[in-house]
Amino acid sequence: MQEHNKNLRAAAAPTFLDRLPFYASAVARWDTTDSARRGIALVSLGSLTLVAMATLVKHVGERLPAMEIFFFRSLIGFFLVLAVLWRDPFEPLRTKRPGMHFVRGATGALGNACFFWTLTHMLLADAMALQFSRPLFMIPLAIFFLGEFVGWNRIGVALIGFLGIVVYARPFTAGFEPGVFIGALGAFTGGLVVICIKRLQTTEPTRVIMFYYAFWNAVIAAVPAAIWWVTPNTYELLILVMIGFLGISGQALITHGLSQGEATVLVPLDYSRIVYSAIIGYLLFHEVPGPWSFAGMALIVAASLYLVLTEKRRKATVAAQPE
Repeated sequence: MQEHNKNLRAAAAPTFLDRLPFYASAVARWDTTDSARRGIALVSLGSLTLVAMATLVKHVGERLPAMEIFFFRSLIGFFLVLAVLWRDPFEPLRTKRPGMHFVRGATGALGNACFFWTLTHMLLADAMALQFSRPLFMIPLAIFFLGEFVGWNRIGVALIGFLGIVVYARPFTAGFEPGVFIGALGAFTGGLVVICIKRLQTTEPTRVIMFYYAFWNAVIAAVPAAIWWVTPNTYELLILVMIGFLGISGQALITHGLSQGEATVLVPLDYSRIVYSAIIGYLLFHEVPGPWSFAGMALIVAASLYLVLTEKRRKATVAAQPE
């Protein structure tokens, strides 16, 4: 693949970037880098990009409602997805499952709304950690919706992770934080989105799935955005555009990076978003997570990482078995 990409660039007409002195050497170095290091670089850069997006959301959310920020993020994402369909712009109209696309879009919109709410109302590190609790919810969802047997070990680990969410909320202390359950709801709906994708992939191409997800997110987000609308000034509008581009770019970098190497190396790097968020939250917003937050974070991260890595290892083992 690296050799193929190199040949394509050699055959293409030189561009403005090709004439820059540093660009050619950077591309040559990238082409000779092994896939494992490329994966590490991409996932690390993607994680930093998404933390930068979350930081901007928290910053601009000091005046703008979370649902309005979510709307702009969805609208920009929708226009970027349209570029993917330029060869056949009417392909989405030929979908065989419009109802399932709506279910996936509405579910995803609810999850994204919860995530943006937590970013603007909770500590940055706490909001990010709760987002990573999605693997916990995949266990009961896989059992009830996909009929999968996940094993008692994985069920037990998921229960430990759920305990971490309860610890985060501190229902047994005076500092009860009900917003934690909004973050958990976002993670739960994220798991439902995965289930919908598995169903849609049996008949629908990825481009169409991306189109309807972006479309319904933008349409649904427009309703609460209109209700709580606050007209952004020029500075805030630029920040909102940056949030849209950073969100799309970060997801693309992580997705491509995870395809480059071993999951046991790359997945933990994605969880470094929690560490970056804690550092930025402290430096920019003077946020200091308390002992209950650290305890809940440890349980959620440990359980989620175990579930993600063991699932990838299980799939690799099944794929390696002869038919």
